[in-house]
Amino acid sequence: MPAQSPYPALTLKSWSLLLVLSGLWGGAYLFNGIAVAELPVLVVVTARVGLGAATLLLILGAMGQRLPRDPGLWRMFLTMGLLNNVIPFSCIVWGQAHIAAGTASILNATTPLFTVLVAHWLLADERMSPRKVAGVLIGFLGVAALVGGDALRALGDGVQGQAACLAAAFSYGLAAVYGRRFKARGLPPLAGATGQVIASTLILLPAMLALDQPWTLPVPSAAALGALVGLAVLSTALGYIAYFTLIADAGATNASLVTMLIPASAILLGWFVLGERLAAGHFAGLALIAMGLAVLDGRALGLLRRGGPGGGRRSIPS
Repeated sequence: MPAQSPYPALTLKSWSLLLVLSGLWGGAYLFNGIAVAELPVLVVVTARVGLGAATLLLILGAMGQRLPRDPGLWRMFLTMGLLNNVIPFSCIVWGQAHIAAGTASILNATTPLFTVLVAHWLLADERMSPRKVAGVLIGFLGVAALVGGDALRALGDGVQGQAACLAAAFSYGLAAVYGRRFKARGLPPLAGATGQVIASTLILLPAMLALDQPWTLPVPSAAALGALVGLAVLSTALGYIAYFTLIADAGATNASLVTMLIPASAILLGWFVLGERLAAGHFAGLALIAMGLAVLDGRALGLLRRGGPGGGRRSIPS
């Protein structure tokens, strides 16, 4: 019998969600750059999840859905909020105080590698396979080429900052695997996204009030406020709806692939919105990322091994 892939297939819907999510989260780099020029990082992060939670509550009400009241689900929301927002956001912010943003991007792109390992260990239907590991490694090389040689040469400097960014990537990997529990409980992606962002706000708000005392800060400009709205509505509210839908449809490992596309989205948005120049290394990186994703998807390799669309039906071992 044909060998069956241990991973959920990346359908057209899954690919669309992956690309949309990479754009929403890649756009966060633009919004962050505007907001943190005037506001402390913890204020920006807390405003992002708090306003995002308010937006999701409005969408939830408009869709006629309600938040669950099960205490067990809210404990899961708190755990997901810690793994997917509080820990990685804090680690990345702290790490970027010690290393360059490009280096941080490369380290963040290790998330699929961690997700493959965690999913292999914890999930019976997402076992590690040579094809998946090869695809992730090719995509990771594409991220490295996309970000550039300066970031690669910086690997080895600022070990503590790099360790913090790797801890963030590991936390994201755990979150992708843990997020599948919401589907098992029959929770719609919209309710799961809303509960997780509310929980993140409840965790971050006391720390932000105690450390940054926002009432003492000057009133931010219209540009900074607009950036916060973009972070909340686009990168958080819509982003997490897409993220939880992607986990439910395509599995933890496939959902984590967005971290390889985020640097590409950020660079392309910089070119399109800010007029930044694209270099040869950018195109090489984009090509490698596309190649890695094609290997992960497997269908292109299947056509090659079968000798084209009209070939036999022999499947490709994963």
